Amino acid sequence: MSTPHANGGVTPLIELVDITKTYSNGDLAVQVLKGVSLKIHPGEFVAIMGASGSGKSTLMNILGCLDRPTTGQYLFDGRDVSTFDRDMLALLRREAFGFVFQSYNLIPMATAAENVEVPAVYAGMGRQARQERAGELLSALGLADRMDHRPSQLSGGQQQRVSIARALVNGGQVILADEPTGALDSRSGEEVMRLLSDLASRGHTVILITHDRDVAGNARRLVEIKDGQIVADGPTPHALEAAAPPPVPVHPVTVPEPGQDSGWTVWELAEAFRMARRALSANLYRTVLTLLGIVIGVASVVTMLAVGNGSERAMVERISAMGTNLLVIRPGAPGQRNANGVATLVPEDADAIHGIPNVIVAVPEYSGNMTARAGNMDYQTQVTATSPGMQQARAWEMAAGTFFDDAAEDSYAPVAVIGQTVANNLFAGADPVGQYILLRNVPFQVIGVLAPKGASPVGQDQDDVVFVPLTTGSYRVFGQRNLRSITVLVDDLSIIGETEALITSLLTARHQAEDFQVRNTASFIDTLSAMRQTMTILLGSIAAISLLVGGIGVMNIMLVNVTERTREIGIRMATGARARHVMQQFLLEALLVSALGGVIGVALGISVSLLLTFFGVDIQLTLPPMMLAFGCAFATGLIFGYTPARRAALLDPVVALAAD
Repeated sequence: MSTPHANGGVTPLIELVDITKTYSNGDLAVQVLKGVSLKIHPGEFVAIMGASGSGKSTLMNILGCLDRPTTGQYLFDGRDVSTFDRDMLALLRREAFGFVFQSYNLIPMATAAENVEVPAVYAGMGRQARQERAGELLSALGLADRMDHRPSQLSGGQQQRVSIARALVNGGQVILADEPTGALDSRSGEEVMRLLSDLASRGHTVILITHDRDVAGNARRLVEIKDGQIVADGPTPHALEAAAPPPVPVHPVTVPEPGQDSGWTVWELAEAFRMARRALSANLYRTVLTLLGIVIGVASVVTMLAVGNGSERAMVERISAMGTNLLVIRPGAPGQRNANGVATLVPEDADAIHGIPNVIVAVPEYSGNMTARAGNMDYQTQVTATSPGMQQARAWEMAAGTFFDDAAEDSYAPVAVIGQTVANNLFAGADPVGQYILLRNVPFQVIGVLAPKGASPVGQDQDDVVFVPLTTGSYRVFGQRNLRSITVLVDDLSIIGETEALITSLLTARHQAEDFQVRNTASFIDTLSAMRQTMTILLGSIAAISLLVGGIGVMNIMLVNVTERTREIGIRMATGARARHVMQQFLLEALLVSALGGVIGVALGISVSLLLTFFGVDIQLTLPPMMLAFGCAFATGLIFGYTPARRAALLDPVVALAAD
């Protein structure tokens, strides 16, 4: 039951009409509140008193919009609160209520000033304004020298004064104090009650929840509750003794409208980032372990892709050293194996091919292994009789001297151009140019040394070779005109297939049969590149698995964070945090861990890749794989952080505040 109040003609600030609350546990239902009706007017100082289990704390949770009634109607300033969704309830708590809890409910990792600022953060107040407001309130409550202290460094009375300052930072029209002196010594308890009485005298609506009649006696109105029902409601002896008129209430609260204050602000995100950074640094060891999984995953991706790309590049470079836009024609019908002894190509075929469009040069070649002698040194090498166009076709630079020209070929000149390996073995560091070598007892003057090319894709030493003019080699060294191959250099690589078809048609017409084979070097490169790309994808997939494991680690740690910080979540919700505030808080923590792990992982991957170069591993570091690895790390944080963040955002404020 309730009794009429002196302000009965004024619209109540809070009005409960036949409120019930039932908790269900399986088949068992416990009704805690049984038809409670109550009116509280602006500026009242009301004590709700009852024994443990009487339902007073449940009533306070409903009054403070932390919980919803099972049935009945709750009107705040004339508005039906039952129509409010979670976000509107959070806005109402932020704008209208300030909570003072028995256990203080301060965030352990935040300083006193930062705890006071929490409701102002969710109200969108700027950082400087928040700090000034928190400083004013703490100074007024005698905590000017304790603003930078954490809750563990404060006494119980000091912590309760911090919670009172927090309740007032957004105005605190309605102060809900739940057993505010229950955990304090008598002196600290008296001091807290003086503060609450002073707030009431300044026009704040103060609702005091207590089981202690002496504490309740400080109020002006006493509401007694027993077994979920109001059994008494009237003025306290203190109110009867006081002759002063009721205080003038503080500025009224604007009850939120649907959709109000729904946007994200830069200040809000910056503050969430700052809180996320502090939360991660508070559990540094755990954060480092979480980072380790992301770092290893990202570093693996960067290193594996660098190795794969480097190997592909090295192979392409080796093939390119032979000439990428080449067609190699060999004797023997297509599919014929071991056509070395077949003689179907002649120099005139090369001359005919040279006239085909898109052909830059057609180089006839005949080669064989033989002993080269210089002085008293003998060396087994490959001798190739070819035309001057070989240097252009193979894009082979000279290290010393010159390559033979058309005049040397036309005059059957006994000149030779040697590779670097031959030069090293026959001349032991001396300058070979101008010296003579014997090939089958025929003296050839060395007129040039080719620049080193290294190994071919199949591992053959390309520098172990001697080149002589085709005419000279055919008649004075090998004794035959038939060719082992014709190498064709094409101009436009994009139409190399069409050029190959024209050559095939030409030679078929000349020979009256397809007694030759055409090999496309470009397609060989494409095949090898495809193989390397497959290997790169395989290596990247293996690395991605480690990144996935790191992501699972992030989710596990975030779930642990939510569990450990459930009370903090309840505190934030009680002070005005909406679901999206809580979600962005934990999501930012996951993203911050992943982004930091991504940056460190990329740096580590680059370092490992550079280290591998000292061991002769071909490495190619490019920006796209690094961005891919970092992007994957960031996406990992987003994906694996979402579930824990959503779980935190959907927590019930009452359940969260009751967590240990």
